[in-house]
Amino acid sequence: MTGITTTGEKRLVLISGRGYPELAQEVARELGVELVDTTAYDFANGEIYVRFQESLRGCDAFVIQSHTAPINQWVMEQLIMTDALKRASAKRISCVMPFYGYARQDKKHRGREPISARLMADLFKAAGADRLICVDLHAAQIQGYFDGPVDHLWALPLLAGYVGSRVDRSSLTIVSPDAGRVRVADQWSDKLGAPLAIIHKRRDPAVPNQVKVHEVVGDVQGRTCVLVDDMIDTAGTICQAADALFDSGAADVIVTATHAVLSGPAVDRLRDSRISEVIVTNTLPIPEERQFPQLTVLSIAPLVARAIREVFDDGSVTSLFDGNA
Repeated sequence: MTGITTTGEKRLVLISGRGYPELAQEVARELGVELVDTTAYDFANGEIYVRFQESLRGCDAFVIQSHTAPINQWVMEQLIMTDALKRASAKRISCVMPFYGYARQDKKHRGREPISARLMADLFKAAGADRLICVDLHAAQIQGYFDGPVDHLWALPLLAGYVGSRVDRSSLTIVSPDAGRVRVADQWSDKLGAPLAIIHKRRDPAVPNQVKVHEVVGDVQGRTCVLVDDMIDTAGTICQAADALFDSGAADVIVTATHAVLSGPAVDRLRDSRISEVIVTNTLPIPEERQFPQLTVLSIAPLVARAIREVFDDGSVTSLFDGNA
Protein backbone atom coordinates (compact mmCIF):
# COMPACT_ATOMS: atom_id res chain seq x y z
CA MET A 1 0.00 0.00 0.00
CA THR A 2 1.42 3.37 -1.00
CA GLY A 3 0.88 6.79 0.49
CA ILE A 4 0.40 8.01 4.03
CA THR A 5 -2.54 7.18 6.30
CA THR A 6 -3.54 9.50 9.14
CA THR A 7 -6.00 9.10 11.98
CA GLY A 8 -6.40 12.79 12.79
CA GLU A 9 -9.55 14.03 14.54
CA LYS A 10 -11.80 16.94 13.61
CA ARG A 11 -11.16 20.16 15.50
CA LEU A 12 -13.72 22.90 16.22
CA VAL A 13 -12.47 26.42 16.85
CA LEU A 14 -14.56 29.47 17.71
CA ILE A 15 -13.30 32.92 16.73
CA SER A 16 -14.82 36.24 17.75
CA GLY A 17 -14.66 39.65 16.17
CA ARG A 18 -14.61 42.81 18.27
CA GLY A 19 -18.17 43.85 17.45
CA TYR A 20 -19.91 41.91 20.23
CA PRO A 21 -17.42 39.73 22.16
CA GLU A 22 -19.83 39.20 25.08
CA LEU A 23 -22.15 37.04 22.97
CA ALA A 24 -19.21 35.09 21.54
CA GLN A 25 -17.94 34.38 25.06
CA GLU A 26 -21.39 33.17 26.08
CA VAL A 27 -21.53 30.84 23.04
CA ALA A 28 -18.04 29.56 23.89
CA ARG A 29 -19.15 28.73 27.44
CA GLU A 30 -22.15 26.84 26.08
CA LEU A 31 -19.83 24.84 23.80
CA GLY A 32 -17.21 24.32 26.49
CA VAL A 33 -14.39 25.82 24.41
CA GLU A 34 -12.08 28.82 24.60
CA LEU A 35 -12.12 31.56 21.97
CA VAL A 36 -9.10 31.57 19.70
CA ASP A 37 -6.55 34.15 20.85
CA THR A 38 -6.73 36.86 18.18
CA THR A 39 -4.85 40.07 17.60
CA ALA A 40 -7.06 42.72 16.00
CA TYR A 41 -6.65 46.46 15.82
CA ASP A 42 -7.22 49.48 13.60
CA PHE A 43 -4.49 51.40 11.82
CA ALA A 44 -4.49 55.19 12.02
CA ASN A 45 -6.38 55.46 8.73
CA GLY A 46 -9.10 53.01 9.88
CA GLU A 47 -7.80 49.87 8.14
CA ILE A 48 -8.30 46.67 10.16
CA TYR A 49 -5.53 44.20 10.98
CA VAL A 50 -6.20 40.63 12.17
CA ARG A 51 -3.91 37.73 13.09
CA PHE A 52 -4.67 34.48 14.90
CA GLN A 53 -2.18 33.43 17.57
CA GLU A 54 -2.30 29.67 16.89
CA SER A 55 -2.27 27.30 13.96
CA LEU A 56 -5.70 26.75 12.42
CA ARG A 57 -4.67 24.40 9.62
CA GLY A 58 -7.32 21.78 8.92
CA CYS A 59 -9.76 23.06 11.55
CA ASP A 60 -13.51 23.57 11.39
CA ALA A 61 -13.63 27.31 12.07
CA PHE A 62 -16.67 29.28 13.24
CA VAL A 63 -16.15 33.04 13.18
CA ILE A 64 -18.89 34.91 15.02
CA GLN A 65 -19.70 38.58 14.56
CA SER A 66 -23.04 40.31 15.01
CA HIS A 67 -23.33 43.27 12.66
CA THR A 68 -23.95 45.98 15.20
CA ALA A 69 -23.09 49.68 14.91
CA PRO A 70 -20.79 50.82 13.37
CA ILE A 71 -22.03 48.13 11.03
CA ASN A 72 -19.60 48.65 8.16
CA GLN A 73 -16.57 48.26 10.42
CA TRP A 74 -17.73 44.97 11.90
CA VAL A 75 -18.84 43.53 8.55
CA MET A 76 -15.41 44.35 7.14
CA GLU A 77 -13.66 42.84 10.14
CA GLN A 78 -15.54 39.57 9.74
CA LEU A 79 -14.65 39.51 6.03
CA ILE A 80 -10.99 40.04 6.88
CA MET A 81 -11.09 37.32 9.53
CA THR A 82 -12.66 34.96 7.00
CA ASP A 83 -9.92 35.74 4.49
CA ALA A 84 -7.28 35.16 7.18
CA LEU A 85 -8.80 31.77 7.97
CA LYS A 86 -8.78 30.79 4.30
CA ARG A 87 -5.10 31.72 4.03
CA ALA A 88 -4.37 29.87 7.29
CA SER A 89 -5.67 26.68 5.59
CA ALA A 90 -8.78 26.18 7.72
CA LYS A 91 -10.64 23.17 6.33
CA ARG A 92 -14.13 24.68 6.63
CA ILE A 93 -15.16 28.24 7.48
CA SER A 94 -18.61 29.04 8.88
CA CYS A 95 -19.54 32.68 9.38
CA VAL A 96 -21.96 33.07 12.30
CA MET A 97 -24.05 36.24 12.01
CA PRO A 98 -26.66 36.50 14.77
CA PHE A 99 -27.72 39.74 13.04
CA TYR A 100 -27.13 39.84 9.26
CA GLY A 101 -26.32 43.37 8.19
CA TYR A 102 -28.18 44.99 5.27
CA ALA A 103 -30.89 42.29 5.43
CA ARG A 104 -33.64 44.87 4.87
CA GLN A 105 -32.20 45.71 1.45
CA ASP A 106 -33.23 42.35 0.02
CA LYS A 107 -34.96 43.63 -3.14
CA LYS A 108 -35.36 46.69 -5.32
CA HIS A 109 -38.30 48.88 -4.40
CA ARG A 110 -37.48 51.39 -7.14
CA GLY A 111 -35.10 51.67 -10.08
CA ARG A 112 -31.38 52.36 -9.54
CA GLU A 113 -31.35 50.83 -6.06
CA PRO A 114 -28.91 48.14 -4.87
CA ILE A 115 -29.77 44.73 -3.48
CA SER A 116 -27.30 45.04 -0.64
CA ALA A 117 -28.29 41.80 1.10
CA ARG A 118 -27.15 39.91 -2.02
CA LEU A 119 -23.91 41.90 -2.13
CA MET A 120 -23.22 40.88 1.48
CA ALA A 121 -23.61 37.20 0.58
CA ASP A 122 -21.29 37.61 -2.43
CA LEU A 123 -18.65 39.32 -0.30
CA PHE A 124 -18.58 36.51 2.26
CA LYS A 125 -18.40 33.88 -0.46
CA ALA A 126 -15.51 35.71 -2.10
CA ALA A 127 -13.73 36.01 1.27
CA GLY A 128 -13.84 32.23 1.67
CA ALA A 129 -16.94 31.41 3.75
CA ASP A 130 -18.27 27.89 3.19
CA ARG A 131 -21.41 28.35 5.28
CA LEU A 132 -23.49 31.08 6.93
CA ILE A 133 -25.35 30.71 10.22
CA CYS A 134 -27.91 33.48 10.84
CA VAL A 135 -30.79 34.19 13.21
CA ASP A 136 -34.17 35.37 11.89
CA LEU A 137 -33.28 36.90 8.56
CA HIS A 138 -35.51 39.82 7.57
CA ALA A 139 -36.58 37.83 4.50
CA ALA A 140 -36.16 34.07 4.11
CA GLN A 141 -35.11 34.38 0.45
CA ILE A 142 -31.77 35.84 1.56
CA GLN A 143 -30.73 32.21 2.08
CA GLY A 144 -30.73 31.86 -1.69
CA TYR A 145 -28.28 34.74 -2.17
CA PHE A 146 -25.37 32.73 -0.75
CA ASP A 147 -23.90 30.01 -2.95
CA GLY A 148 -23.59 27.45 -0.20
CA PRO A 149 -25.44 26.19 2.87
CA VAL A 150 -27.21 28.72 5.09
CA ASP A 151 -28.51 27.67 8.49
CA HIS A 152 -31.43 29.95 9.32
CA LEU A 153 -32.08 29.80 13.05
CA TRP A 154 -35.42 30.83 14.56
CA ALA A 155 -35.83 32.68 17.84
CA LEU A 156 -39.56 31.86 17.79
CA PRO A 157 -39.34 28.81 20.13
CA LEU A 158 -37.36 30.84 22.67
CA LEU A 159 -39.62 33.90 22.56
CA ALA A 160 -42.89 31.97 22.33
CA GLY A 161 -41.86 29.68 25.18
CA TYR A 162 -41.24 32.69 27.40
CA VAL A 163 -44.50 34.41 26.47
CA GLY A 164 -46.51 31.20 26.81
CA SER A 165 -45.22 30.67 30.35
CA ARG A 166 -46.09 34.22 31.44
CA VAL A 167 -49.59 34.91 30.19
CA ASP A 168 -53.04 33.36 30.23
CA ARG A 169 -53.26 31.70 26.81
CA SER A 170 -57.06 31.77 26.84
CA SER A 171 -57.00 35.56 26.51
CA LEU A 172 -54.03 35.76 24.14
CA THR A 173 -54.10 37.16 20.59
CA ILE A 174 -51.07 37.19 18.28
CA VAL A 175 -50.79 40.35 16.19
CA SER A 176 -48.81 41.04 13.04
CA PRO A 177 -47.79 44.74 12.89
CA ASP A 178 -48.09 44.73 9.08
CA ALA A 179 -48.85 42.44 6.16
CA GLY A 180 -45.20 41.47 5.76
CA ARG A 181 -45.04 39.64 9.11
CA VAL A 182 -48.27 37.65 8.79
CA ARG A 183 -46.47 34.36 8.08
CA VAL A 184 -44.36 34.65 11.26
CA ALA A 185 -47.40 35.69 13.30
CA ASP A 186 -49.25 32.67 11.95
CA GLN A 187 -46.45 30.40 13.23
CA TRP A 188 -46.74 32.06 16.63
CA SER A 189 -50.48 31.46 16.52
CA ASP A 190 -49.95 27.75 15.86
CA LYS A 191 -47.30 27.50 18.57
CA LEU A 192 -49.41 29.09 21.32
CA GLY A 193 -52.87 28.07 20.09
CA ALA A 194 -53.98 31.70 19.96
CA PRO A 195 -56.07 33.59 17.38
CA LEU A 196 -54.43 35.96 14.92
CA ALA A 197 -55.00 39.66 14.25
CA ILE A 198 -53.39 41.98 11.70
CA ILE A 199 -52.72 45.72 11.73
CA HIS A 200 -53.95 47.16 8.44
CA LYS A 201 -51.82 50.15 7.43
CA ARG A 202 -51.98 52.62 4.60
CA ARG A 203 -50.04 55.74 3.77
CA ASP A 204 -52.09 58.89 4.14
CA PRO A 205 -51.85 60.67 0.75
CA ALA A 206 -52.19 64.03 2.49
CA VAL A 207 -49.19 63.40 4.79
CA PRO A 208 -45.96 62.41 3.01
CA ASN A 209 -43.48 59.93 4.55
CA GLN A 210 -45.88 58.87 7.30
CA VAL A 211 -47.91 55.72 7.81
CA LYS A 212 -51.40 55.99 9.26
CA VAL A 213 -52.95 52.98 10.96
CA HIS A 214 -56.51 52.56 9.75
CA GLU A 215 -57.85 49.48 11.48
CA VAL A 216 -57.16 46.27 13.34
CA VAL A 217 -58.35 43.15 11.54
CA GLY A 218 -59.33 40.61 14.18
CA ASP A 219 -60.84 40.52 17.67
CA VAL A 220 -58.62 42.18 20.30
CA GLN A 221 -61.31 43.53 22.64
CA GLY A 222 -60.28 42.83 26.25
CA ARG A 223 -57.43 40.55 25.17
CA THR A 224 -53.67 40.42 25.77
CA CYS A 225 -52.08 41.17 22.41
CA VAL A 226 -48.59 40.01 21.45
CA LEU A 227 -47.07 42.05 18.64
CA VAL A 228 -44.42 39.96 16.85
CA ASP A 229 -41.69 41.34 14.60
CA ASP A 230 -38.16 40.45 13.54
CA MET A 231 -36.54 43.68 14.70
CA ILE A 232 -37.20 46.95 16.48
CA ASP A 233 -35.28 49.82 14.89
CA THR A 234 -36.74 53.26 15.66
CA ALA A 235 -39.87 51.64 17.23
CA GLY A 236 -42.22 53.91 15.27
CA THR A 237 -44.18 51.09 13.64
CA ILE A 238 -44.42 49.06 16.85
CA CYS A 239 -45.60 51.96 19.02
CA GLN A 240 -48.14 53.04 16.44
CA ALA A 241 -49.43 49.47 16.19
CA ALA A 242 -49.71 49.24 19.98
CA ASP A 243 -51.72 52.47 20.10
CA ALA A 244 -54.08 51.06 17.46
CA LEU A 245 -54.60 47.92 19.56
CA PHE A 246 -55.36 49.91 22.72
CA ASP A 247 -57.75 52.11 20.73
CA SER A 248 -59.51 48.90 19.61
CA GLY A 249 -60.01 47.77 23.20
CA ALA A 250 -56.95 45.59 23.91
CA ALA A 251 -56.40 45.00 27.63
CA ASP A 252 -52.62 44.72 27.34
CA VAL A 253 -49.93 44.78 24.66
CA ILE A 254 -46.65 42.83 24.73
CA VAL A 255 -44.02 43.28 22.03
CA THR A 256 -41.56 40.59 20.94
CA ALA A 257 -38.71 40.89 18.46
CA THR A 258 -35.50 39.00 17.76
CA HIS A 259 -33.19 41.92 17.01
CA ALA A 260 -33.13 45.01 19.25
CA VAL A 261 -31.55 47.59 16.96
CA LEU A 262 -33.05 50.44 19.03
CA SER A 263 -31.90 53.34 16.86
CA GLY A 264 -32.52 57.02 17.51
CA PRO A 265 -35.73 57.69 19.49
CA ALA A 266 -36.60 53.99 19.99
CA VAL A 267 -35.85 53.81 23.70
CA ASP A 268 -37.80 56.96 24.54
CA ARG A 269 -40.75 55.84 22.43
CA LEU A 270 -40.92 52.41 24.08
CA ARG A 271 -40.35 53.75 27.60
CA ASP A 272 -43.15 56.28 27.19
CA SER A 273 -45.59 53.88 25.50
CA ARG A 274 -48.41 51.87 27.07
CA ILE A 275 -46.66 48.60 26.14
CA SER A 276 -46.25 46.49 29.28
CA GLU A 277 -43.23 44.43 28.17
CA VAL A 278 -40.75 44.39 25.28
CA ILE A 279 -39.13 40.96 24.87
CA VAL A 280 -36.03 40.66 22.68
CA THR A 281 -32.98 38.42 22.32
CA ASN A 282 -29.34 39.41 22.68
CA THR A 283 -28.38 39.00 19.01
CA LEU A 284 -27.28 42.65 19.27
CA PRO A 285 -25.65 44.37 22.26
CA ILE A 286 -27.92 46.58 24.34
CA PRO A 287 -25.77 48.94 26.42
CA GLU A 288 -27.02 49.95 29.83
CA GLU A 289 -28.00 53.43 28.66
CA ARG A 290 -30.30 51.90 26.00
CA GLN A 291 -32.22 49.75 28.47
CA PHE A 292 -35.58 50.67 29.97
CA PRO A 293 -37.97 49.23 32.60
CA GLN A 294 -40.22 47.26 30.22
CA LEU A 295 -37.29 45.51 28.49
CA THR A 296 -36.67 41.76 28.85
CA VAL A 297 -33.63 40.25 27.12
CA LEU A 298 -33.42 36.49 26.46
CA SER A 299 -30.14 34.83 25.53
CA ILE A 300 -29.77 33.41 22.02
CA ALA A 301 -26.38 31.85 22.89
CA PRO A 302 -27.66 28.33 23.72
CA LEU A 303 -29.43 28.11 20.35
CA VAL A 304 -26.39 29.37 18.43
CA ALA A 305 -24.11 26.96 20.31
CA ARG A 306 -26.38 23.99 19.58
CA ALA A 307 -26.47 24.90 15.89
CA ILE A 308 -22.68 25.17 15.76
CA ARG A 309 -22.37 21.77 17.41
CA GLU A 310 -24.81 20.18 14.95
CA VAL A 311 -22.88 21.61 12.00
CA PHE A 312 -19.57 20.40 13.44
CA ASP A 313 -20.95 16.92 14.11
CA ASP A 314 -22.61 16.76 10.65
CA GLY A 315 -25.94 16.58 12.45
CA SER A 316 -29.29 18.23 11.74
CA VAL A 317 -29.87 21.90 12.48
CA THR A 318 -33.50 21.42 11.41
CA SER A 319 -33.96 19.01 14.33
CA LEU A 320 -33.59 21.99 16.69
CA PHE A 321 -36.91 23.32 15.38
CA ASP A 322 -38.93 20.08 15.30
CA GLY A 323 -38.12 19.63 11.61
CA ASN A 324 -39.76 22.90 10.58
CA ALA A 325 -36.76 25.19 9.93
